[in-house]
Amino acid sequence: MSDDREPYLVLTERLELRVVGPEDLDALHALNSDPAVWRHDPAGRHTRPGITKAWIERCADHWESDGLSYWMARHRDTGELIGVGGAQRHEPGFWNLYYRLAHAHWGKGYATEISRAAIHLAGQRDPELPVIAWILAHNTGSRAVAERLGLHDYGLRPEPGKSEPMHAYADRALPF
Repeated sequence: MSDDREPYLVLTERLELRVVGPEDLDALHALNSDPAVWRHDPAGRHTRPGITKAWIERCADHWESDGLSYWMARHRDTGELIGVGGAQRHEPGFWNLYYRLAHAHWGKGYATEISRAAIHLAGQRDPELPVIAWILAHNTGSRAVAERLGLHDYGLRPEPGKSEPMHAYADRALPF
């Protein structure tokens, strides 16, 4: 896989979005083990590097099978790690819109910037699938991002693989 062509490397106004890879283990584990980053979902926090390594391997599998997954997001001017995000194909047939930002970068529009690129490329890869951002009811910041993106709240629904219902913000009516 080459980092020199879209979607493996995407440049937005302020960010460089590059495919997540094994070389990102330390930076991603630091991000995903930070309790402040997981304030809205403490159970999702990565407590061991092995959890992050498995997450990276799942991303690589999605890049291989679907041609799109999650990127590392770094500031274009400084190289500073902003976070991770993108779109990944999930069952029963949707693009999962995801981002996780370093706490210092919350509220600066980076989640919206990453998400716009992800929605655009998911639509190019498979326009038949809806793009869904699954968001906990109490996560008002992420709900505001979804609304800025023009996603519609289809209410609390069981997200595949989660125990509690989450708000399904999507770009179209959901078939399930």
